[in-house]
Amino acid sequence: MSLRLQARQLACERDDRWLFVGLNVTLERGEILRVEGPNGSGKTTLLKILSGQLDDYEGALEFNGQPLRTCRDVFLANLLYLGHAPGVKAGLTPLENLAWYQALGGEPPDEAGCERALNDVGLAGFEDTPVGRLSAGQNRRVALARLTLTPRALWVLDEPFTALDREGVLMLEQRLSHHARTGGSVIITTHHALGGLERVRRLQLGSA
Repeated sequence: MSLRLQARQLACERDDRWLFVGLNVTLERGEILRVEGPNGSGKTTLLKILSGQLDDYEGALEFNGQPLRTCRDVFLANLLYLGHAPGVKAGLTPLENLAWYQALGGEPPDEAGCERALNDVGLAGFEDTPVGRLSAGQNRRVALARLTLTPRALWVLDEPFTALDREGVLMLEQRLSHHARTGGSVIITTHHALGGLERVRRLQLGSA
């Protein structure tokens, strides 16, 4: 299956300031695109545009050669977006958080799959501990378990290394590398060096 995301002549304005103008982006299968830039340059805004969450922009966005608005269901079926915040509920356990995301995505419940995903991110033994009692790094791992639990070809990740310890960083690096090698694609913002990963391209956003 093809996997090609393309944006042409993107422009976005916030608070009477242009974050970017005339921006062209192309992502092919097996690539990792690292979006860089200073604070306020529009990195998170761009990720939200490219993941179909925002529509107040100028320019064209296409998926596999079709306007995104005409193939939105197919696009979303291939997309997994993880925002800057972990996006987990403190009053729920890791298992309950993953089950909630499955229900939100219209997926059938799969407790065994949730347990495997948590084990993959090093949270075996913490499945039934309320997330509010876990560390920031463990909260991040709960969010990252979705990469295993919900297979998607296109990952859009906003600062996914935040709060991870050395072991967690290595785990995520390996997961990103494997995803790209097996034909997946990644758009990522991060302050972490990605020097050990192959097929990483950089997109620099400047301050406006």
